[in-house]
Amino acid sequence: MLNQYETVFITTPVLSESQMKEAVEKYKKIIVDAKGAIVHEEDWGLKKLAYPIQKKSTGFYYLIEYKCPPDLIDKMETEFRRDERVIRFLTMKMDKYAVAYSEKKRARKSQEQKQEEK
Repeated sequence: MLNQYETVFITTPVLSESQMKEAVEKYKKIIVDAKGAIVHEEDWGLKKLAYPIQKKSTGFYYLIEYKCPPDLIDKMETEFRRDERVIRFLTMKMDKYAVAYSEKKRARKSQEQKQEEK
């Protein structure tokens, strides 16, 4: 049984664009290798942190929404803790309401983009 999860992680601001992409690819590969599927992803870019973490006041935010077996979450979180590039992460199991909300939000966003293109 695959559950749907959403993980937001913050990487250190000293990374280059390619190092950030490399970190993201690593976690996407872990999901795919465990027979999971990536539903959606968003790069929120460099943002100011609410409070300093490891003497840093900014970080690169990245969101991945995915389906995977429940036992993968422990493995993912262990990888996040070991990775020096990641300064914070949060994984949330999405219930059916959160999944529906997320799908609705994405549909609205794509609708708005189509409107702008016209």
